[in-house]
Amino acid sequence: MNLSDQLSAAASENPSKEAYIFHGEGVSYQEFDGSVTKFASSLEKLGYGEGDHIALVSGNSPSFMIGLYGALRVGATVIPINPTYTAEEMKYILKNGDVKAVMTMDVLMEKFEKTDEELTISHYFVAETEMGIGESLLSDKMKSFTNTINEGEITFQKPELKEEDVAVILYTSGTTGKPKGAMLTHKNLYSNAKDVADYLQYTREDRVIATLPMFHVFCLTVALNAPLMNGGTVLVAPKFSPQEIFELASSQKATVFAGVPTMYNYLVQTGANQTDTFKNIRICVSGGASMPVALLNKFEEQFNVRVSEGYGLSEASPVTAFNPLDRPRKPGSIGTNIVNVENKVVDELGEELPPGEVGELIVRGPNVMKGYYKLPEETAVTLREGWLYTGDMARVDDEGYFYIVDRKKDMIIVGGYNVYPREVEEVLYNHPDISEVAVVGTPDPNSGESVISFVVSNNPSLNESILKEYCKEYLAKYKQPARIHFMEELPKNTTGKILRKNLREKLTQS
Repeated sequence: MNLSDQLSAAASENPSKEAYIFHGEGVSYQEFDGSVTKFASSLEKLGYGEGDHIALVSGNSPSFMIGLYGALRVGATVIPINPTYTAEEMKYILKNGDVKAVMTMDVLMEKFEKTDEELTISHYFVAETEMGIGESLLSDKMKSFTNTINEGEITFQKPELKEEDVAVILYTSGTTGKPKGAMLTHKNLYSNAKDVADYLQYTREDRVIATLPMFHVFCLTVALNAPLMNGGTVLVAPKFSPQEIFELASSQKATVFAGVPTMYNYLVQTGANQTDTFKNIRICVSGGASMPVALLNKFEEQFNVRVSEGYGLSEASPVTAFNPLDRPRKPGSIGTNIVNVENKVVDELGEELPPGEVGELIVRGPNVMKGYYKLPEETAVTLREGWLYTGDMARVDDEGYFYIVDRKKDMIIVGGYNVYPREVEEVLYNHPDISEVAVVGTPDPNSGESVISFVVSNNPSLNESILKEYCKEYLAKYKQPARIHFMEELPKNTTGKILRKNLREKLTQS
């Protein structure tokens, strides 16, 4: 079984059930599956098939969903790309990923005009928006996405897909060096979507808000593939806006919300009068970054809904752990192993550590990637003896609940002592006047490194000396920030993850 076949099965079982709702309009499983089949048919007519690479550059929309499942159905490999990337950033992925065709939006075509001559793109399948595009230098390669679907045959006979064939290549965000393409097979994606759907108890009655970017693996699995796996309905939100999420949750009686900690922070900050908005939500899911315990507690108290924090990474399709729904949730923990996936904490020799000790988190299961595209050496370092080495430092307790301490590369060493940024951030997040925090290390001639904090506060009277005194109460001397910088907003990527790399660069420039 694979995602494409599963969609067809769902359409056969519940043809009139709403698969997704976009701008208030519902589309049934039968209609969605039909559009997917016809798009796949048109791709085949144009010469695309098994193993061909097709990039998907689009915001959250039905065209993204049809493009994804349609390309998979014809046997192509899909490469989702962040639509906010610059032309140069996209060019690297398009070239490195050996892309032959692009499914995109008319408002993005200007970016492709700048780089097309350096690429080998045969067609651009362009979804129309209200903006339109007008004349384009690439008109001879452009095909209307809507017309392409309409020209397809509903009788299209899909090829037999092998579970070990690469379905999607996800390029990592490239926080260190150039992005790497994680090759995820049909088995990887199907197994993780099914295991997540079962673990979070998704049913036909669930209505899941998809406001995380669909090009990102968190949304792709948890808010798109998983609900479709069990016949639920995807509530497509083009972008994240607290007010729009409140309205969507209320009007569509949403039952599941998935977001990153930054989103939860915005909802808390702007939702003073929205306490009943999430009354139909049975669970909120958090991932993408560690959620500060103080924020988790604020959100749950304000909206009276449980937040289940989990963990994942692109190379694992992505989910490996979640706080279970049938047992106590532990604040600050990423939870326990999901079914069929095993997490383990090991030392530098790969030996498993006892509960409570900090080491590197490694993972194995049917969700673990095939490897990095065209990077055999990187693959060999990351995949060892069936285990995926995540680069995250973690510990596990006696009951099997895992805790992410920090990224291995983010650890700060002060005078020979290890300082994990998250520990310092948790202390600062507990201060009532602070809404956002990030901690990084910077070289220090005396201690090797020193701790630097960046904070966002709405209290103009709060200053560095006050916060330093505050930290003295809760942190050992070597963990205390040497400097505290105040910012109006912390730099983030499109998924809401705080960009520590940018903060480090800011320090070197100052």
